[in-house]
Formats: sequence, structure tokens, C-alpha cells
Amino acid sequence: MITDLANAGASPVLEQMMRFTAQRQRLLGHNVANIDTPEFVPLDVSPRSFQVALRQAVESRRASGRTEAGEVASFTTREIERAGKGDLRLRPGSPSGNVLYHDRNNRDFEGMMQDLAENGMAFRVASDLLRREMDVLRVAISQRV
Repeated sequence: MITDLANAGASPVLEQMMRFTAQRQRLLGHNVANIDTPEFVPLDVSPRSFQVALRQAVESRRASGRTEAGEVASFTTREIERAGKGDLRLRPGSPSGNVLYHDRNNRDFEGMMQDLAENGMAFRVASDLLRREMDVLRVAISQRV
């Protein structure tokens, strides 16, 4: 019963979003930390492809009749693989369109900062929404109104 409560509604989707954005934040931070490293090629994964895969997993869950409870179906893209226990494994690639500098470093500092900010905001929204869902569960379990 507790598992059904924890996997009810949007909770599994928000959890996957938080896992993705947390791993992507580490990847983006690594890119920023190595911005001056000669011949460094920044790596990234597409948030859009993750969102499409997650949407398809949610639609698959709805089609199976488990609209209220249940984990999100497993999904795999070219860049993202869902491992055991809901973990995500990223396979980043090199984004194109950056400027190749004389030190053969492929970088776009403003773009990196924008990606960091957008990714951080996505994590914050998902965590706030998940916290609200958990607050509702806590109130329901404690039988307070």
C-alpha cells in the first residue's frame, strides 16, 4: 500500500525529472570547470529527448490502465538509459554549434550558464511539486485536515 501511495499521481514522473536534472547538473558543472582546459570538448544530453521519452512512458502507463498509481514505464533513448531502481544512466554527446577557439577548446560560456540556470530551475520546480505531493500524503496519513 505504501508503494502504491509513493508511486501515485505525478510522483514517479517528478522523481525521474529530478534524477535527470541532477545528473545533467553534474555534467554541466564539469563542462564549466573545464572551460579553460585545452582540447576539452563539453558534453551534454538533450533535455528535449528526455522529456519526449518521459511523456511516452507516461502515456504508456495511462494506456495500461494504471493512471493513478504505478511506476513510470522503462524508457531508453540514444542518450539516456533507465537503469535498475529508477536510476538513469546518461550517455552524453558533444553539442554542436559552439565556437572552436585557438586552444582547440569547443566552448560557449554564455550557453553553458544558460543551460545551468534552466536545468537548475527545472530541478527546483520538480522538487517543489514533489514536496507538495509528499506534504499531502503526510497530512492524509496523519489524519489531519
